[in-house]
Amino acid sequence: MQSPTEVLPGPGPARADMPRGDGAKLLVCFLGVFVCYFYYGILQESIMRGKYGEGEQMETFHFATSLVFLQCAINAAFAKLVMTLITKPGPDHTTWSLYGACSLSYLGAMVSSNSALQFVNYPTQVLGKSCKPIPVMALGVLLTKRRYPLTKYVCVLLIVAGVAMFMYKGQKGSDVKETGPLLGYGELLLLLSLTLDGLTGVTQDNMRIHYHTGSHAMMFYVNLCSSVLLAVASVLSGDLFEFLSFSERHPGIIVNVLLFGLASAMGQNFIFMTVVGFGPLTCSIITTTRKFFTILASVLIFANPLSPLQWSGTMLVFVGLGLDSVYGKTAKK
Repeated sequence: MQSPTEVLPGPGPARADMPRGDGAKLLVCFLGVFVCYFYYGILQESIMRGKYGEGEQMETFHFATSLVFLQCAINAAFAKLVMTLITKPGPDHTTWSLYGACSLSYLGAMVSSNSALQFVNYPTQVLGKSCKPIPVMALGVLLTKRRYPLTKYVCVLLIVAGVAMFMYKGQKGSDVKETGPLLGYGELLLLLSLTLDGLTGVTQDNMRIHYHTGSHAMMFYVNLCSSVLLAVASVLSGDLFEFLSFSERHPGIIVNVLLFGLASAMGQNFIFMTVVGFGPLTCSIITTTRKFFTILASVLIFANPLSPLQWSGTMLVFVGLGLDSVYGKTAKK
């Protein structure tokens, strides 16, 4: 699943990776993906890294499980609405065990990613999540014997080098909690999130290849299973009750959480529109551009300064992502 909440599209007829159709539709898709995930990123950082209250009563938001539960519930409701009113797909034959396995890795990746924001700033989280091709490739080779072209490995090496430059002594002088020179709690959570992203990608491939699972069906059932699992976990751990108590003390958080979930659901839907209408290459270019400007907005809005070395690493990561969008998409069985 792309990003913390982007679900890969389902199968469809062969499509060229070049934009086609009218320019107005492409503009709508671009603005939809860009605006929804741009706003999603701002809301995510403001929720997870915001300060609530004043003086000695000031507290932080640490209810990642409840936040992801509400996000998944909104995603599932949105997907069901689209399926009922617009797409009206046929019967789905994907097994519940496969949906359950995908949900476990999907929600684990999102909870880890959101929790990491308690320890690292948003630019670090976005750059860390940009390494997603690495576990997807590694697990694809190990579990499905998939072969990738040489250009794919070159692009991944550029991404790794950029992230290494960004992380090298990159947290000094910031307000981020540290526990070591390179890998603190936040970085370890991002590493866990990336690993689970890789497992999610392999599971989704299995769904599309063996069951031809549709895009919105995958979005609905994965988010539905995730919502059930997270509801149980948040109730048993007491996280949900603590979140409700927190919301009573700071009612303004409710609006931000609902907008956060809505931005996530609408962003996923615009990604589907882009892939179906203009191909995965165009979608990759749009999402890569969105990530860069999200980092820029985080630097400007939330005062997350980057050193020259970090800026160089950031640019190297997006060069790798851009080249991967153009040259690294072909994979062979």
